[in-house]
Amino acid sequence: MDTKKPLAQIFHFDLYGKRQDKYDFLNDNSLNTINWNELQPNEPNFFFVKKDFDETGNYEKGFKVDELFIENNTGLNTEFDELAIQDTQKDAESLLNMLKNKTEDEVIAILKLDSTKRNKVKQAILDVKNNNPRIVQIKIKPFEEKFCIYTGKSNGIMGRPRHEIMKNLLNGTNMGLISMRQYAFDVPYHCYTFLSKQIVTSRLFISNKGYCSVFPLYLYPESTAQQTLEASTSSATGSRTPNLNREIVKQIAEKLGLEFTAEKIHNSPLTINNYFAPIDILDYIYAVLHSPTYRVKYKEFLKIDFPRVPYPVRTGQDLSLQDVRQRFWQLVSLGGELRQIHLLESPVVENYITQYPIDGNNIVCKIRAGSVGTGLDLSVLRVYINDTQYFDNVPAVAWNFYIGGYQPAQKWLKDRKDRTLGFEDILHYQKIIVALSETDRLMKEIDLVGVE
Repeated sequence: MDTKKPLAQIFHFDLYGKRQDKYDFLNDNSLNTINWNELQPNEPNFFFVKKDFDETGNYEKGFKVDELFIENNTGLNTEFDELAIQDTQKDAESLLNMLKNKTEDEVIAILKLDSTKRNKVKQAILDVKNNNPRIVQIKIKPFEEKFCIYTGKSNGIMGRPRHEIMKNLLNGTNMGLISMRQYAFDVPYHCYTFLSKQIVTSRLFISNKGYCSVFPLYLYPESTAQQTLEASTSSATGSRTPNLNREIVKQIAEKLGLEFTAEKIHNSPLTINNYFAPIDILDYIYAVLHSPTYRVKYKEFLKIDFPRVPYPVRTGQDLSLQDVRQRFWQLVSLGGELRQIHLLESPVVENYITQYPIDGNNIVCKIRAGSVGTGLDLSVLRVYINDTQYFDNVPAVAWNFYIGGYQPAQKWLKDRKDRTLGFEDILHYQKIIVALSETDRLMKEIDLVGVE
């Protein structure tokens, strides 16, 4: 191939509207009369639509998320949810006992599975018998965890468990940043970033742009001994190492004039003045990626690769090193609030802003949302789960909020159609509403602090 030959000229034109309007336009025009836009496709993407890359210089000054976190991969693929995902720990324990003690035919009959799943059942039985299965929580959607039998072996009870990454999220003392290589939407409040302390499915975000990726904050040594979930959770953190690119961390440290430490120093007056830790970097990134201004400014870049995050830098002659540090710690603080809220660990999520006032059978039937009472104010909604029962005073911003391809406040209820909500379910849903409302508030505060 002769790479010296010039590229062909590329022209583009968009036409929106109803079908008949498009027919009329085409009848009235020709190739010579259409007001074409000439494109300038460049390596490596050669886009066939007009793109605004005016901010390329600023954007590329930042560090890429997949370059900062050394070890990363897509989330795990279960491939057979009937066996891989269970609603409760008790259900998972019962299934594990069944797989250890029943034949393929008995398992298929008990679970009422299609006979075409025989090979999958066989693989699952061999997997739990030949390896060290454990029951762990698994994050399947934002704000939703279930339970699974986990061995870490491929083509067993799970198809692709991505053990080299997920082993770092088995003991509950770590966390992983979840992001996408490509984002599908322009809107600034359509977020493709979340966190998990549990192992994560590859479809945590519904998207037409592929699987989500998981970036563990720390790496743990492989354990060769069989561990219960309780033993694993109580393991010490002393042997873990930050899953961070040393050169990028060094540059962050130099720009802040701070020293990096592998573990957070608590209860020390020197913490903010002299040291920063991996969790601070994570919280800073989390705040930046939730900035609406950042997402609008760099939307074209976010569509094509993992996000870049600006270094904390001095942007003007009048901005001192102390000012840079102050803004960094402000963003760390806001990102930390978001982290705790999204993990439902913050006490804030228990300050319920909604009510569930009507007694009934709690069965989710037809879900609908409308204004409260007879008013036309749609900023606060009444969300019905059946003809008589509802969650009252649900902020519209929470009801409509997107994380990935999901609207969690809506999807959570839709997934429970024809099921009965228990007491804990009702409380959990109200926590989700608080979390989404607080996310909206914190995103605005992040923009007030400012992101490069």
